[in-house]
Amino acid sequence: MPYLPEGELLNKEENRLYINNPEKLPEALYGQKILEAKALICDREHNLRLNLGGMRAVIPREDGAIGIREGSVRDIAIISRVNRPVCFVINRIEEDENGKIAILSREKAQRMCFDNYIDTLTPGDIIDAKVSRTENFGVFADIGCGVAALMPIDAVSVSRIEHPGERFRAGMNIKAVVKSIENGRISLSHKELLGTWAENAAKFSAGETVTGIVRSIESYGSFIELTPNLAGLAEVHPDIREGMRVSVYIKSIIERKMKIKLIIIDTFDDREPPKRPEYFLSSGHIDRFVYSPESCPRVVETVFE
Repeated sequence: MPYLPEGELLNKEENRLYINNPEKLPEALYGQKILEAKALICDREHNLRLNLGGMRAVIPREDGAIGIREGSVRDIAIISRVNRPVCFVINRIEEDENGKIAILSREKAQRMCFDNYIDTLTPGDIIDAKVSRTENFGVFADIGCGVAALMPIDAVSVSRIEHPGERFRAGMNIKAVVKSIENGRISLSHKELLGTWAENAAKFSAGETVTGIVRSIESYGSFIELTPNLAGLAEVHPDIREGMRVSVYIKSIIERKMKIKLIIIDTFDDREPPKRPEYFLSSGHIDRFVYSPESCPRVVETVFE
């Protein structure tokens, strides 16, 4: 069974079969199946309360996430799950004066994910992830069962951005490359999946007028993003600012210098929400990614090791 980011299992047929039928829960208990349901309430003791087809269920605080019991993870990791899917395995089914109640563990599901999936990953592996939140310094992404990995902002794309929210929104399903693994912490990269300079430049031709985004303004001109992994240099223009959308005329594309010369034609104040990335690579493993064209003397590469 694949270890999916939280939310991906919720509406799958097998999962629905279990969480909507209390009589099936003992089978899930004995088989230690990872299931998902929405957390309804986080009580004052920070236990998560759920409903499994009419049966009450609880994830005790110390079973809410890896690190809660040890104190290395703050309780916000539990509180923030209210009204969101949570993965779990069933530890036991008890009975009290109000009937049966299932005692669940999200921590155990996460440890199973580590043991059977995350610990098998190596740098260069291309994996599925789901954006949890964006910060100034990078993106936190769920790589399975709510286990978070960090993608630094400079690993998001070749074209520089001010904030990862320009590329991603919470809940977006993305692909990522395992950049490094150290002491159980996973670092991700993304730009290597968005294509080389030549692959991106092949989408354009000299003489075309296209849309771009102003990424930086210098005394000698402005760098305009044409795709997340491709930017060109436009001549000085007085009425632009960083983040603005512009239409640009492509004067020339010079592969051996990795340069695209542009002229700004018009400016626009509207901003578009992040779109799902377009990938040149979406599965498998890469040991080395060379961004620069073969004809270019300057080699720009990423080596995964």
